[in-house]
Amino acid sequence: MKLLPTVTLLTSAASLASALKFDLHAQQTGHPHRCIRNFAAKDTLVVVTTIISGHKGDGQKVNIHIKDAVGNEYGKPKDVVGENRMAFTSHADAAFDVCFENIATNYHRGGQQLSRSVELDVDIGADARDWSAIQAAEKLKPVEIELRRIEELVGEIVTEMEYLRTREQKLRDTNESTNERVKWFAFATISTLIGLGAWQVVYLRSYFRSKHLI
Repeated sequence: MKLLPTVTLLTSAASLASALKFDLHAQQTGHPHRCIRNFAAKDTLVVVTTIISGHKGDGQKVNIHIKDAVGNEYGKPKDVVGENRMAFTSHADAAFDVCFENIATNYHRGGQQLSRSVELDVDIGADARDWSAIQAAEKLKPVEIELRRIEELVGEIVTEMEYLRTREQKLRDTNESTNERVKWFAFATISTLIGLGAWQVVYLRSYFRSKHLI
């Protein structure tokens, strides 16, 4: 009976935690000034919403670059101001970065360094879907649409747990294989050392006998 409020509270907290605010100082040379990393499973809907202060022509140019850890690129909007929304479907089970750069076309104004404030919100999976539009299109009651959203969230959790279980199994197999190789390497090393020691004893005895020392 307490599952619905608990899940709703957790998802609300997760939504709040995904929103970030920070200042982006202008630089004379463009380079990724700040990158925010998230993880998305393959074929997952991701919506990146940014609100950037300022206006075009104020001596600053904010560019955004979205890419994942395996080389897929999802967008490179240039000279972004105001509210901007980008949606994409992930191509792989990988972390993706939302990188910002602020290029100064007029580096100092009145002796002060220029900067813009950035508000970033990243919605992944069920949180990225427009549930209001779904509710209107399918004529669902508020309780029905909430249950539908929770069902998708639970499905994502199950999928993520399965992914983590698979990763854990692969890591365990790798660990066991490494331990097996280290064990046989240790045996080979010990056998080699014992063989070298025995050879040295035989050689030294033969040498000393040839010199009539023993």
